[in-house]
Amino acid sequence: MPARIIDGKAIAAALRADAGRDVASLPFQPGLAVVLVGDDPASAVYVRNKHKATVEAGMASFEHRLASSTSEADLLALVAKLNADEKIDGILVQLPLPNHIDATKVLDAIDPAKDVDGFHAVNAGLLASGRSGLVPCTPAGCMRLIASLGQNIAGKHAVIVGRSNIVGKPMAHLLLAADCTVTVAHSKTANLAELCRSADILVAAVGRPEMIKGDWIKPGAIVIDVGINRVPTPDGKGRLVGDVDYAAALPVAGAITPVPGGVGPMTIACLLANTLAAAKARRP
Repeated sequence: MPARIIDGKAIAAALRADAGRDVASLPFQPGLAVVLVGDDPASAVYVRNKHKATVEAGMASFEHRLASSTSEADLLALVAKLNADEKIDGILVQLPLPNHIDATKVLDAIDPAKDVDGFHAVNAGLLASGRSGLVPCTPAGCMRLIASLGQNIAGKHAVIVGRSNIVGKPMAHLLLAADCTVTVAHSKTANLAELCRSADILVAAVGRPEMIKGDWIKPGAIVIDVGINRVPTPDGKGRLVGDVDYAAALPVAGAITPVPGGVGPMTIACLLANTLAAAKARRP
């Protein structure tokens, strides 16, 4: 029996609608500032989609598009200005940044109370210690997709392939908080295929197209594919695939996210949820 396909588009739409209703009930308008440095095409698309979703949810959207030559000092000055602006509840600096700018320094300059990406060391520390804070949007979205299945995941073995600060590490903390037994795999992991076969929940977040094969999947497992990779096609347009060989995994898994239409839509929806939470915490 083919796997249940987890519809990230539908779940994200419901979350965005909930955010819109919540915003409409507030006596103020939450504000989100997005900063884009340079002209990376993928980043420009993300920023445009974030602006559209923010406005549709009834929030104020503040876009700052800076030249790729912008100095680190000027970017830090803008972040300081946004930190002090009472109209702004969330600040997001789009990654990646140009090579001459220290991304860690910029992210750590954001007020943790406005860090809606959840990347600040304070929020990362709160998550790691099991305390409340702003959680990175993609891992938060993954957890909502898992929750949509209505299964009790306590005690299940979760394997995360990828150890980035953006997805892998925060995902591990969230799954630990859900009482899973968690293994984080990476490029140095021995016997990766065998480890993946032991997973009741498999989260793929490595950025390598279709690296995880169908015979790496435990029958009935929940497969969350975070990867978004463009691969060439004969017509030259290319197509998007995940880190999992979707066609091969579909007959084996119990539930799986497609690419596109799985994790991707959840990231922006969770960004709105984080902005709303930050606004409520700042302006009770």
